[in-house]
Amino acid sequence: MSQKFDVVVIGAGPGGYVAAIKAAQLGLKTACIEKYQDKEGKLALGGTCLNVGCIPSKALLDSSWKFYEAKNQFNVHGISISGDVKMDVPAMVGRKSQIVKGLTGGVASLFKANGVTSLQGHGKLLAGKKVELTKPDGTTEVIEADNIILASGSRPIDIPPAPVDQNVIVDSTGALEFPAVPERLGVIGAGVIGLELGSVWSRLGSKVTVLEALEKFLPAADEAVAKEAQKTFTKQGLDIKLGARVTGSKVNGNEVVVNYTDKDGEQNITFDRLIVAVGRRPVTTDLLASDSGVDIDERGFIFVNDQCETSVPGVYAIGDVVRGLMLAHKASEEGIMVVERIKGHKTQMNYDLIPSVIYTHPEIAWVGKTEQTLKAEGVEVNVGQFPFAASGRAMAANDTGGFVKVIADAKTDRVLGVHVIGPGAAELVQQGAIGMEFGTSAEDIGMMVFSHPTLSEALHEAALAVNGGAIHIQNKKKR
Repeated sequence: MSQKFDVVVIGAGPGGYVAAIKAAQLGLKTACIEKYQDKEGKLALGGTCLNVGCIPSKALLDSSWKFYEAKNQFNVHGISISGDVKMDVPAMVGRKSQIVKGLTGGVASLFKANGVTSLQGHGKLLAGKKVELTKPDGTTEVIEADNIILASGSRPIDIPPAPVDQNVIVDSTGALEFPAVPERLGVIGAGVIGLELGSVWSRLGSKVTVLEALEKFLPAADEAVAKEAQKTFTKQGLDIKLGARVTGSKVNGNEVVVNYTDKDGEQNITFDRLIVAVGRRPVTTDLLASDSGVDIDERGFIFVNDQCETSVPGVYAIGDVVRGLMLAHKASEEGIMVVERIKGHKTQMNYDLIPSVIYTHPEIAWVGKTEQTLKAEGVEVNVGQFPFAASGRAMAANDTGGFVKVIADAKTDRVLGVHVIGPGAAELVQQGAIGMEFGTSAEDIGMMVFSHPTLSEALHEAALAVNGGAIHIQNKKKR
């Protein structure tokens, strides 16, 4: 007799494992299917984010920044280091792997503690709300469920001009495992992944060239932030080539020649390693039986409504396999929403307030709409901006690059966007998101008491500046 569950989740990434834990907490008999194995061949929960994405990249970003600071900035604080500062790359990568191992094991423990049944293998949705589980040994089992959540995630996009071999040409996963610092590193794509990974190896001594097909740098970010970011990264040593479309590549032994076209015609450049970071695509291959009834579009995304329901009642899809931003926190919250709705609650997710973060240094983060979007929509706005150069706390930390920008509706003063480039950007934007969730005005934030000295005061001052009331800079707008 086949196993029967209230909820079966396919995929144990940030969407899937969170949905499974929440379902179990709400008293639903829950199973979660995952096939990903670590280097030791053991089941590893947590999906791309935990194993080869968000977490390991942050570990390398933090290690490489500490190295960069020790090498270039400690003397400002009066700290002198005798001899050359060295980075042990295998030790850095080993630390990253230990963090990943600890966290994936943590998810397994949470499954156990909450009573989630963990099933290893490949899950495929059949007709009639059944799931076929193909186990590692090749045997299959059919599992029945009242509700099914598809959370199979995404994988890096391959491009024909630069086929990944995980040796000389790598994707984002391979870029976490370099055994040594490449002398010349190419990155295709100036998005979040390309900039973060390019930064890691640049800090450690690589000469990094970023090839971006678009003419515009970070088009999703606020223009003022994108401009500041491009200037800062260039100063840090990243050679960012915009309007550079890669047309081909050839691996010669331990190096690769990349051909690209730009405004000046055909060009070529040689690298020791090449990272392909041109985005991600949903993993829906062999996820759906032909008669499952679930609709997907030509790019492989599963069609869902605002509550993440598919075309089949009782079957849901969340995270990177559906529309919207490919972000771990978006997937997690979709998982919570779906499970709450399965339980009969009327939970709805607010898609307008999902923060975006780029974990470079300085960090870049935003929530809500950009100034250029609001102007295009014909919304009249007031803007307040405060530079970290005027922040006592940022000065004390020797980290004064960037600014906080608050955008408010000119008629109602309601905050419509918070954009930050600088120290602690991700945390400051989250403060903005909390306020915006409750419909805050710029005046509301301006009237709150902020601790002194903190980086948060920059948000306070930017909110005051919206209506010409900033204290610690000259106001552009008169009250």
